[in-house]
Amino acid sequence: MSRIGKTPVPVPNGVTVAVNETTVTVKGSKGELSLSLPAKVSAKVNGDKVEILCSPDDKQAKADWGTTRSLIANMIEGVSKGYSKELEIQGVGFRAALQGKKLVLSLGYSHPIEFIVPDAIKVNVVDSTAITVSGIDKHLVGEVSARIRAYCPPEPYKGKGVRYKGEYVRRKVGKTVA
Repeated sequence: MSRIGKTPVPVPNGVTVAVNETTVTVKGSKGELSLSLPAKVSAKVNGDKVEILCSPDDKQAKADWGTTRSLIANMIEGVSKGYSKELEIQGVGFRAALQGKKLVLSLGYSHPIEFIVPDAIKVNVVDSTAITVSGIDKHLVGEVSARIRAYCPPEPYKGKGVRYKGEYVRRKVGKTVA
């Protein structure tokens, strides 16, 4: 039995949850998200809570039960509060600029890197070294942040690169001349 799947998801004020046979739609002040349910997993709304049910004899349904509950909880939190991740750029000459829906990164390469921001994501650049990625879909916010970071992950010798705010990069000692 899934301990996560058993607990119902509370629905805060201002958020509406609609359940069809195979999809769950969540609407809130920030937007609307929908999720198609896996086979043999269902959901129902009881007042201000959403309960996730599964077929007890299907092994795959039991595996998907807790995941589905977590996805619905993330959708509810996303449409009510939203998600955001902050990135820092460190390095001499490393900077970012926003041009419409395009994020232009100068990360020490011979050419600027242009990243097209998806429609559901909002990117804000402060002081050309701090990037804030925000949106209502937790997965998409994390994916965009990881893609931006992957262009130049922080290196251990000088610490240059794109990192999450508060991320600790273990530094190494360079070569010494004997």
